Amino acid sequence: MPRKGITIKLSEQAEQSLKKYVSQGQKNAREINRARILLLANEGLKVKEIGQALGVSPATICNVRNNYNRQGHEPILDFIKDNPRSGRPLKLDSRVAAKVSMIACSQPPVGSARWTLHLIADKLVKLEAVESISHESVRQLLKKTSSNPG
Repeated sequence: MPRKGITIKLSEQAEQSLKKYVSQGQKNAREINRARILLLANEGLKVKEIGQALGVSPATICNVRNNYNRQGHEPILDFIKDNPRSGRPLKLDSRVAAKVSMIACSQPPVGSARWTLHLIADKLVKLEAVESISHESVRQLLKKTSSNPG
């Protein structure tokens, strides 16, 4: 006996919200695919047809449909958004990068001809911009900036 597929029935308001979301603005590709999967499933298309139309795997389609059925009654646009991903949060944000650039463009300390990566790292710790930072992290931050202090 074949397994019965999960059917998706969207309300008129949810369907209009998804259509508007897909058609307007720049958004994350995964979120747009989730919205399109729900819209096509609402039209009654099968997993294989949705996969061919969107170029996504059957597992992705099944996961989206299963998750929607589990969480079904929350606002539809909240459902298709990406959840926060695990991992270490960024230690060096734009504030630290700005301080690195500011230090690199300033006058070097007395006794030094120029700023070295180690000196910049030590200065950041003294300014309490970060608790600790390696000279390699300073190098990477300086490489990302487009300034040319020469």
